[in-house]
Amino acid sequence: MAFVPMKAPVCLIENTESNELHVNQGALEILQAIQQPVVVVAIVGLYRTGKSFLMNKLAGKHTGFPLGSSIQSETKGIWMWCVPHPNKPNHTLVLLDTEGLGDVEKGDQKNDNWIFALAVLFSSILVYNSMGTINNEAVQSLQYVTEMSKYIKVKSEKKDSDDSAEFARFFPSFVWAVRDFTLELVLNGKPIKPDEYLENSLKLKQVAGNSKGIESYNLPRLCIRSYFPTRRCFVFERPASASKMRKMETLTDADLDPDFVSQTQDFCRYILDKNGRAKIIKGGFTMTGQMLGTLIPIYVDTIRSGSVPCLDNAISALAQIQNTAAVQCAISHYKEQMEKMTAELFESQKNLSDVHGHCEREAIKVFMSKSFKDDDQLFQEELGNSLKKEYESYCLKQEDRSREYCLSLLKEFCKDVEAKIKNGVYMKPGGYQDYRSDLQHIVKKYGESPKKGMKADIVLLEFLKEKEEIGGSILKADNAMTEQEKQIQMEQVKKESMEREASAAREAQRALEQRLVDQEKAHQEHMNQYMEKMEQERQAAMEEQSRLIDSKLREQKEFLQEGFNQRAADLNRQIEELKKRKPPSGPRCVVM
Repeated sequence: MAFVPMKAPVCLIENTESNELHVNQGALEILQAIQQPVVVVAIVGLYRTGKSFLMNKLAGKHTGFPLGSSIQSETKGIWMWCVPHPNKPNHTLVLLDTEGLGDVEKGDQKNDNWIFALAVLFSSILVYNSMGTINNEAVQSLQYVTEMSKYIKVKSEKKDSDDSAEFARFFPSFVWAVRDFTLELVLNGKPIKPDEYLENSLKLKQVAGNSKGIESYNLPRLCIRSYFPTRRCFVFERPASASKMRKMETLTDADLDPDFVSQTQDFCRYILDKNGRAKIIKGGFTMTGQMLGTLIPIYVDTIRSGSVPCLDNAISALAQIQNTAAVQCAISHYKEQMEKMTAELFESQKNLSDVHGHCEREAIKVFMSKSFKDDDQLFQEELGNSLKKEYESYCLKQEDRSREYCLSLLKEFCKDVEAKIKNGVYMKPGGYQDYRSDLQHIVKKYGESPKKGMKADIVLLEFLKEKEEIGGSILKADNAMTEQEKQIQMEQVKKESMEREASAAREAQRALEQRLVDQEKAHQEHMNQYMEKMEQERQAAMEEQSRLIDSKLREQKEFLQEGFNQRAADLNRQIEELKKRKPPSGPRCVVM
């Protein structure tokens, strides 16, 4: 099933009246058909704050996600819209519009937390949409961030551990979109940019004694700064008058405030920047739509079971599914190519070997492109064994087809000889020489026939051996020859038979040696491609680790500037631990 760009959004995660989350299989199939890397933008925020408008703009459309004009939330669950990425070739832009948080009609804080957690888990860019200003109330309303450690686990160990230090490794980039912004961007009498406005709003207060109020003030700010090291802010004027906004879906940019239009364009440019990263999961692996479509049910099923999604467990489950599919896809590719390229008979094992080598190399490439986290090479080993069996099967098919074709040739060429034998034509003086002459004529015609395949010599050998007994009878009955002449003829037949047997044995030995060479080449090809993939994964892991260290260094510097020396020291310990971690450097076992 190939991915077809969607004309309109579909519901990805249904939120039932009883606030249970269910995956929409139709939407999942759309996502799983996407073989390209995906840039996933999810938007979250309070209901009725204009989230859907921004998502439609990112899709390059005026309508799509429902806007609505009443006080009721239009979006339920999580809706998805997949479109070609406008600035990143061979990438797909996946837009996720989430149900409004804090809906008074729903009144389910835990359900809101799950919606927020899923948006974080699915996205590479998370947009938080709010109204008015970034004041303490606005920051406190983002309490979902402070709950993340309750709703997402990183490690699979059962012992209690604080995963929050690891969140920055796989959490998405964070964008705060402030709607209906009416203040001047001025701080201490100087104009500031929206990003500076956000960072100033996230500054911590020094705790004096055991002030719970200040701890409450600091907690969401600490979480945002720690979990989302990449942060941006955009402010938006009110788009139009209240009367116009009741019919937003019918308005064009000409009907909206010019400043709002310009701010929306800046926002879209940033989100759709060609350097914007595709969705990355722990380990630095880039996700395709197919992989994300496999991961989503794992998360949702875990939530529905009453458990907390664990990133390590989810990735292990994804790897199992993905690698199993990668093996099957690689085998299918090999068989498809071999079927095309082995339509004709091959004259030697070497000819078939060359075709097999090409098809196997391409099959391994397919596996490498679709597999990930096959740390012990178990799936690659399974692929290697399967390809070996498939190759042996094609060898047998070639041999069987060659034998069948050669027998049909000899049967056709031998019709006259068989008729003469049946009618006793050769049972006369001089009949043996006639018989031998006719046989040699058959051998000549057989030798001149093209594309007989690898069993040509052995089939001819077996054919002539069958004729030896008949030839012996004809020779014995030929009164035109002396006993000495008959003996010479018998020795000649025996000599020719031995020569043919030796030739067939040499050909069989060459075929056997070629298959051993093929096994060694296959082993080397597997290792070469595995080492190349390992190096790519090592580089990705190093880049991921470098990004994390850089973000923590920036955070440490900010804490030092704000006078939070203890927090800076804690971060320094985290940084040193990260520096000690080394990504894998080579294979753990050998593919045979």
